[in-house]
Amino acid sequence: MAKRGIDKNRDKLVLELGSQLDKIKDVDLLLEKILRNARIVTCSDAGSIYVRTAAGRLSIRYSQNDTKQKEAGPDKKLIYSSFEVPISQDTIAGYVAETGEMLNIPDMYSIPKSRPYRHNSDFDELTNYRTVSSLTIPLRSESGEVIGVLQLLNALDEKKKVVSFSKQLEPYAGLFANIAAGALERAQLTRSLINRMIMMSSMRDPKETAQHANRLGAFSVELYERWARLKNRPPAEIEKNKDTLRIAAMLHDIGKVGVSDLILKKPGKLDSKEREVMEGHSFIGYQIFEQSCTESDLVSREIALRHHENWDGTGYPGHIDLSTGAPLEGRRQGLKGEEIPLFARIVSICDVYDALSNVRVYKDAWPESRVLKELKRLGGKKFDPELTELFISMHENIKSIASRYPEVN
Repeated sequence: MAKRGIDKNRDKLVLELGSQLDKIKDVDLLLEKILRNARIVTCSDAGSIYVRTAAGRLSIRYSQNDTKQKEAGPDKKLIYSSFEVPISQDTIAGYVAETGEMLNIPDMYSIPKSRPYRHNSDFDELTNYRTVSSLTIPLRSESGEVIGVLQLLNALDEKKKVVSFSKQLEPYAGLFANIAAGALERAQLTRSLINRMIMMSSMRDPKETAQHANRLGAFSVELYERWARLKNRPPAEIEKNKDTLRIAAMLHDIGKVGVSDLILKKPGKLDSKEREVMEGHSFIGYQIFEQSCTESDLVSREIALRHHENWDGTGYPGHIDLSTGAPLEGRRQGLKGEEIPLFARIVSICDVYDALSNVRVYKDAWPESRVLKELKRLGGKKFDPELTELFISMHENIKSIASRYPEVN
């Protein structure tokens, strides 16, 4: 009787945690949530989630480790390395991706020699964390294709002692993985549509690449989350805003599709009239989302319109008639200080950081020290000074994020 009660409670937990995934639109935030909720279902201390790439490899997208997080402290987010592994039976994740078989390994250091895979202990030595047990689960699409892999590490008992994953957990882990895979397919479709919009923009303006947009979205979410936690914002509000901001930030410059190639691709400096036309892309971006009323679209149009406003009031488009884009008579040009929406202030910093840190047709990439010095100089002028200091303080996390989205030559 007690066993059936436990099973019923776990059934309910799986369904509750699975239903949370349907509310998330952005694929990266979804992957992070899938991993966290899978660890709750299985009471695991750590884990990673992999996604199958177009090239037929597994790319690690998120790692979590409660033990290492406690050592780092609540205000510091763990930094992890991005890497890929082949889909082959040499690695545990690769084996699961190739065979579609769930693997429950009680002791990673005692894998039978008859098995084709081995545990790579180098990661344990590098992080000073001993992996004991693992449960590795395939994420299958509706067509049955393995589109990702969940790897959960070090099951914990009631006393937080590391134990093996029980066989009774496997059906629940499999059920959760099925729910998660469905949500992942939907989020990947959303990302694909966004990437197509960005691809259209990049045909007009080579600076607007999908990787730039991905980096900018990830930077913006990272900065917002750090700011929101310092301001003691409710966790549910933070999670909702992260999802909305991620997508909206990626589309910040979509208005450039309405600017002439003669201006977008002009090799030299723009004259005053050309500059005015170029600056009009912010209002065009606003117009693209004007007729929409979803939360995501409302934030998208706010960011598109306001991410070139400056903290000291020297930015654009400033106080304008939102039906025509014309300046309001008698009003100064730019919004100032906290008149500028928070998300637009966040995107502004992240956009400039990424532009300075990467090669452009008119410049080489700046070294990190020079970029940070320039951001600090612009704090209180172009940028919100509080957000600028916060961004600079977390630049190691920002560099880690950037490494996940390198430009493709």
